[in-house]
Amino acid sequence: MTAAQETGVTAPTTLDIMLWVVVPYVAIAVFVVGHIWRYRYDKFGWTTRSSQLYENRLLRLGSPLFHFGILLVALGHVGGVLIPKSWTEALGVSESAYHVVAVVLGVLAGFCTLAGAAILVYRRRTVGPVFSATTRNDKVMYVLLVGTIVLGLGTTVLGNLTDHPHDYRETVSPWFRSIFYFQPEPMLMRAAPIGFQLHALAAWALFAFWPFSRLVHVFSMPLGYLTRPYIVYRSRDTQLGSRPPRRGWERVR
Repeated sequence: MTAAQETGVTAPTTLDIMLWVVVPYVAIAVFVVGHIWRYRYDKFGWTTRSSQLYENRLLRLGSPLFHFGILLVALGHVGGVLIPKSWTEALGVSESAYHVVAVVLGVLAGFCTLAGAAILVYRRRTVGPVFSATTRNDKVMYVLLVGTIVLGLGTTVLGNLTDHPHDYRETVSPWFRSIFYFQPEPMLMRAAPIGFQLHALAAWALFAFWPFSRLVHVFSMPLGYLTRPYIVYRSRDTQLGSRPPRRGWERVR
């Protein structure tokens, strides 16, 4: 018997379809189309709007914590949500071993990400020039990002503290994969605890907002630096330094 069948409800309600079918597909569509639109019509806005020139001490501490933490979080979600439970069992990984590794790495990555985000938010609020450069778009992005992280970390920590951890690989994971199979199973999310439901909704809201925020820089890779030609800098001085210029480097008039 599946987790959805254990609820005793055999058919999804209208609310189930709206939350666990319509919302995911709308968020995915906005995510994809929004990035295409942004890249096509706002290439100059495709940037992190770096504020490193304004303050560097807090940034050097908070940015690595956040970015390394969020990378571990992303890898953990790939292993826990995209990889079916049957695959890890076929590899000989027991449920208890998987659970220990997932909890330890998940909590560590979550706290690193949250600590880094807290430092970055504190920096934006207390450093005058950085605060002045913070837009409403940035504030919404931080609320969605931190909210999603807190909800995800909270479900993991509280579930283990109460000694009743939910096996999300029986509900959330197959539901998430069913979205991409185009055979959505909203009843799986009906069986998930409220914490996982809120975490999923917050994540979809973040994905829908992603293309219109500075988070687009995640998909930027400086590959052009590998093939671009050298940049030649020439002085405006009449004489280049204290020695005569080398042949081929004479001043161009």
